[in-house]
Amino acid sequence: MLTLGRGALTGIGKHPSADAELPPVRLTAPAVRIDPARLAAYAEVCGFASGGGRLSGRDRLPLTYPHILGFPPAARIMAARAFPLPMLGLVHTSIDLVAYAPLTAADRPDITVYAAGLRRHRRGTEAELVTEARLDGELVWRDRSTYLARHESTPVREKGSAPAEGATLPAVAEWRLPADLGRRHARVSRDWNPIHLYPLTARPFGFPRAIAHGMWTVARCAAQNPDAERLRAAFHAPVLLPTTVTYAADGSAFEVRSGSGSGSGVRVHLTGTM
Repeated sequence: MLTLGRGALTGIGKHPSADAELPPVRLTAPAVRIDPARLAAYAEVCGFASGGGRLSGRDRLPLTYPHILGFPPAARIMAARAFPLPMLGLVHTSIDLVAYAPLTAADRPDITVYAAGLRRHRRGTEAELVTEARLDGELVWRDRSTYLARHESTPVREKGSAPAEGATLPAVAEWRLPADLGRRHARVSRDWNPIHLYPLTARPFGFPRAIAHGMWTVARCAAQNPDAERLRAAFHAPVLLPTTVTYAADGSAFEVRSGSGSGSGVRVHLTGTM
């Protein structure tokens, strides 16, 4: 919460631009201890503990969990005055997760985070943040995520920025998302971005209600295939809470959508491969 407050203050007066300079900062948290209670709570919120199962020290971590371990240093980078985008209101737009080797709850990985670049987006400016986990110096996990600061910008044509019409996948599961889902995820991730908490805190950033955290949506998808070693996803539309969404998949491809019917009756929130 202190980092979030710092980010609110340092964000005042920032003018996001893809031409800005990124601070050459790499932050490393050495030998990060994985708290079993926090891991269990995360597994419960994100669907990895369905059926009452619990993760033991020998179990492989959920593919998305090292991102949670890396959030404190990532937040410090984004809250710094030298970071060119305001931290509050940043929206997750894409993610690419790779597990090169298994990580378990008993491991003590070194977590390194750094900003890798800025680029123009049709709705503003995106920053790419990289999070890496190492054991004994060996890279065992990596996350490349992009975050969008929304502002008026020069229109940019982006390949793959929207899902193809009529390309919906067969439904696999339906998820009912409660109004407090953003707050529940914040407790286990410690990411208290106001766009995920309450309608009152989301409205100043252009959202009529709180939106589901992108990392919750990705984690809930990953829980459908807990043995996956790589996941790529793009976020296309916010998931306003509360709501009901459909998880659909065919082979390696998956998506999260809402609505019914086809065409304009369906809104695709996320597409990816796993």
